[in-house]
Amino acid sequence: MSSPSNGTSVEPRRSDRPGRVPASLILRGILMLMTMMGLVAALHYYLGVRLVAEPGFAQPWAALGWAVLGLGFVSIPAAMVSTRMRPSWLEQVLHWGGMLWMGAFGLLLTATVAADVVGWVWRLAGSAPEAGVLARDKALGVVGVVVPAMLFAFRTARAPARVERVTVPVVGLGAGLSGMKVVQISDIHIGPTLDRSFMRRVVEQVNALKPDVVAVTGDLVDGSVTRLRDEVAPLAGLRAPLGVYYVTGNHEYYHGGAAWCAEVARLGLTVLNNTHRVVGRDGARLTVAGVTDLEGGRMDPAHACRPDVALAGAPQGVPRLLLAHQPRAALLARGLGVDLQLSGHTHGGQMFPFMAFVKLQQPVIQGMATIAGVRVYTHRGTGYWGPPLRLGPAPEITELTLVSA
Repeated sequence: MSSPSNGTSVEPRRSDRPGRVPASLILRGILMLMTMMGLVAALHYYLGVRLVAEPGFAQPWAALGWAVLGLGFVSIPAAMVSTRMRPSWLEQVLHWGGMLWMGAFGLLLTATVAADVVGWVWRLAGSAPEAGVLARDKALGVVGVVVPAMLFAFRTARAPARVERVTVPVVGLGAGLSGMKVVQISDIHIGPTLDRSFMRRVVEQVNALKPDVVAVTGDLVDGSVTRLRDEVAPLAGLRAPLGVYYVTGNHEYYHGGAAWCAEVARLGLTVLNNTHRVVGRDGARLTVAGVTDLEGGRMDPAHACRPDVALAGAPQGVPRLLLAHQPRAALLARGLGVDLQLSGHTHGGQMFPFMAFVKLQQPVIQGMATIAGVRVYTHRGTGYWGPPLRLGPAPEITELTLVSA
């Protein structure tokens, strides 16, 4: 892996180990988890009423339906617990089962609510069949939609990432760098269901594009360094003459952000923790800066997101590329002369119709947008989080070609 040819950097204070999580934050998390599980239990009961009780299915089908819903509900906390277990066949069964059910639950809930709305309108129109027949038709319709949707979503999530090609005019970019290719990968989420073979395939896809710069914009993993060191090892194979750069996402901090920064650096990537490098070719220069995730400062004060620190000392008149995991980090980069920010985090919503909820937390879901005067490209993610499913937004590897404006 080549290092940037001509660089400067500004290094903030670093921590060799993750900060201690405050007790208040732990308590808040426990209360939130209990509330969420209560809500999930209530929604499972709602599904049982609509899909099993009201249709009046005969035994043993009714008992089987309630059993599936009960086991499905239990599988969700079991999958969470499995992440703390030693790797084994039981851990894999618990995790895969819980994650698949989590996706199925989301789709069943969406389809059942939609069926209820259709049934309500149908009854208002005065042409609906009697209640028992309508309930059975709705239940069969929901299952008939969800099963093929699950199969399609699983295939999409596990398929090779789609290469998205974007041309970005950059004011002040010298002729020597005009046409340079920046390949971005993000939200890979190596963990219980995405392993070394997936990581190797991503690296091969990226290297085949012959990038000048590679940007890895966070959420690389879902697990500790001890657990996943071998699984992410193929990352060391990334090749780019002007450098391979990495910034943290929020998920790294759930498993030791500082430890993951050290491991990624050991693999040969340039870790940009609120710092920058200047790369050049044929007299043209580009500043490549990166910030820690917005959640980093809550876990470790030394990892607070600071675009101002990242760009301190960067040469004036040289275009600026900023790597920041979350799109809304652009709000902190306002007025710092950033020409383009590369982000991820949203997964493009990952599963229809849940992309609508992304807008509650981020200003953009995917693609190119302007946030607080900063051009931001938001990546859909190369892997997935949680359920091994993608319904709608396909996994992505982005090839951005920078040209002189």
